[in-house]
Amino acid sequence: MESWTSDSDEDFEWGSDDEVVDEGTRHSSVPPSGPSQPPIPTHEAITGPSNKACEEGPSRPSLVREFIVMGFKEDMVVKAIEENGEGDTEAILETLLTYKAIEKAPSDHDSSPNDCSLPSDKENTDEDLSDMDGFKDEEFTEDLSEKDRKLLILVEMGFPTDKASSAINRCGPHASLLELADSIHAAQMAEESDYHLRESPISGSSEEGTYIYDSQRGRKRRSPEETNCKRKRWLSDNESMIFLPKPMVGFSLPNQRMTIANRKIPEAAIGPPYFYYENVALAPKGAWETISRFLYDIEPEFVDSKHFCAAARKRGYVHNLPIHNRFPLRPTPPKTIQEAFPMTKKWWPSWDSRRQFNCLQTCVASAKLTERIRIELEKYGDPPPERIQKYVLDECRRWNLVWVGRHKVAPLEPDEIEMLLGFPRDHTRGGGISRINRYKSLGNSFQVDTVAYHLSVLKDMFPNGITVLSLFSGIGGAEVALHRLGIHLKTVVSVEISDVNRNILKSWWEQTNQTGELIDLFDVQELNGDKLEQMINTFGGFDLVIGGSPCNNLSGSNRYSRDGLEGKHSSLFYDYFRILDLVKCIMGKYF
Repeated sequence: MESWTSDSDEDFEWGSDDEVVDEGTRHSSVPPSGPSQPPIPTHEAITGPSNKACEEGPSRPSLVREFIVMGFKEDMVVKAIEENGEGDTEAILETLLTYKAIEKAPSDHDSSPNDCSLPSDKENTDEDLSDMDGFKDEEFTEDLSEKDRKLLILVEMGFPTDKASSAINRCGPHASLLELADSIHAAQMAEESDYHLRESPISGSSEEGTYIYDSQRGRKRRSPEETNCKRKRWLSDNESMIFLPKPMVGFSLPNQRMTIANRKIPEAAIGPPYFYYENVALAPKGAWETISRFLYDIEPEFVDSKHFCAAARKRGYVHNLPIHNRFPLRPTPPKTIQEAFPMTKKWWPSWDSRRQFNCLQTCVASAKLTERIRIELEKYGDPPPERIQKYVLDECRRWNLVWVGRHKVAPLEPDEIEMLLGFPRDHTRGGGISRINRYKSLGNSFQVDTVAYHLSVLKDMFPNGITVLSLFSGIGGAEVALHRLGIHLKTVVSVEISDVNRNILKSWWEQTNQTGELIDLFDVQELNGDKLEQMINTFGGFDLVIGGSPCNNLSGSNRYSRDGLEGKHSSLFYDYFRILDLVKCIMGKYF
């Protein structure tokens, strides 16, 4: 796995409500359909051109072999690994592709700046490579179009021509090679998933006790489709797919006319309790169809938070809340980078046309990268050559860098990200919380202004306060949103597995002088019907069940284990459904 910064050896964790990716999937991002070659002996795999054995560790032979099987030369593979380190397979792959492209490029490629043709810090995002507007790989050939050049490289990597062409059409000609390879891989996995879903014996089973094995816990648990209300929701071949809208504005935006929405809430889903579920919009094929089917066939509302703040955050929300009479939080947050950070205007070059940040992630660029950018810019006058501009802009978009001096860029600080996401200043600061954990916790959180706009309809519905079951609470984005809306939190049952995040939420609860009760639970998988029934009898039921399960296996940036809702972490969505279903059934029995 990649590190928090590109020059660190710490493990990086994907997605929202991150958990660690399996060691066994560490190198699964290598495309599976490359040209087949027999394995090479271990000694040959770990020696470079000088025949000197590498000392990086036992994982080196298998890593070298994987890239050799893809058709790359051994000495080229060893050189790329030495340059990028073993932990960053994405950077190794893109470096190898660069080497291969350079071999076929015109001889004037040497005029490129040192290090500028090679990506120095690969993104470790939860999220949305498509947010990287305008991001492209370096062009090495003048006679091919962007699309044709990438199609050629993908075919040389071993991907079928039709699959490669379809991926370029889906992602656009400016998508990076890694994004295209991941799209092909994801499409293959989705096809296999659809086949197994159609062939699944569970969908037609009439047995009373159907169980699935929970590999994360090492025990059996009841399958998500078999709950107290006995609903079974499976996709059929003739059902329509869910498509992401453009622009991604949901059912309405503040101060704009509501889009025409033929939205019907099934009788079984009509609240209370109201529910609100969130996850990344750019999930693998079929994921949102499954989420929608389990959550009462409700149409997802897809929203990009760039319409609420100065940073993109593409998310899907499935909820049974009313969609009329919404109102935004005040004061309205800044919508552009320079409105949010006016001090940067002095140093912002005219050739950097960014007005908003891409999705805020759980990691930041290294000091090594920002120093490299400074060095390259100082070699040339203002403005620098186009190839330098392109290199710098690509890195600035990838890492959300801001200009803090002449030729100087820097990553956003945690308190700046807090502001962009709608949290109070110092929300994640202090109390033994490291800088790395601050970035991680913020990168996995709600964008408060976006969520508050959807939840605003609850204020008039619950004038005396609200009782909330908050699943996968994180750092309390839902609680902060409700509080900022002026909705009294009578009781919040917060379920969050991260000690760091639980401490952040408890600290905020105390600092804001909440008069309600905060009940702190550890694991959604331990929340069963008996506990829920006891709490429902005590509190008189829940008014809102809210949460966003981990997106580790859904995020487009996860090259290692993008297994969709069947992945180790993202399968926790079924626990959200299980708990919601139990709450509705228990409340239906008593109220």
